[in-house]
Amino acid sequence: MFHAHKHLASRQFRENRFTTAIAREPNEIEQCLRLRYEVFSREWGDEYNLAEKLDKDRFDDYCKHLMVIDNSSGKIVATSRLLVDTDIIHTGCFYAETEFEISRIINMPGKFMEIGRTCVHADYRKGAVLALLWQGIARIVSLSKISYLIACVSIPLSDGEQYINSLMHVLLNKYYAPDERRVRPLTPLNITVTPVSEDVMMSIPLKAYLRQGALVCGEASMDKALGVANIFVLMDCEKIISRYRHHFINRG
Repeated sequence: MFHAHKHLASRQFRENRFTTAIAREPNEIEQCLRLRYEVFSREWGDEYNLAEKLDKDRFDDYCKHLMVIDNSSGKIVATSRLLVDTDIIHTGCFYAETEFEISRIINMPGKFMEIGRTCVHADYRKGAVLALLWQGIARIVSLSKISYLIACVSIPLSDGEQYINSLMHVLLNKYYAPDERRVRPLTPLNITVTPVSEDVMMSIPLKAYLRQGALVCGEASMDKALGVANIFVLMDCEKIISRYRHHFINRG
């Protein structure tokens, strides 16, 4: 079971203007899903649950939803959903397994948690909100003794083949996992990975994963329904805990 929410809601994660916590009330979860809709449907053009104006799939009811709240307005300004390996008894698999064959990864010893649908409200992307979200993730990793984080990072294809080609060239050159930690895309994105440009703009979530020491574990997978490319990344939790330890160990 996943009981980290009571720790996240305590004062050590109230950072003056913002509070980081696990959503517990139905209205809080709904606000997280609405924020995701604002980012992924309106900004990216994903046509997903447009009628309800919620970004939701079959995994969400079994995930924990981490949120950052602006204390001055009570508004949820960032969110990420978390699925621990012990909870996939309800979902049948990690979300990433709908896009990749990942048996090499999840057969490694240790406890896994999947991060997904991470987003930050457009008005809060230049401040500390993303860092606070990662502090919350690090806290959960520490409390729940997670060994590895996995994520399926979505990249919109609206910028064209040249962009995704350049991005994959940079990722596979600089952040590629060793052979024993590779995954196989179920629907490969058929592009030729050539050195088009090293100066390529990355999305905020992708940059955040790479800053945590994430490895890119294979070629991209194509999600035709949403019109995005998905990239599987793997993070060693010891690096994340070491980076954020001073934010919660010394305050506990």
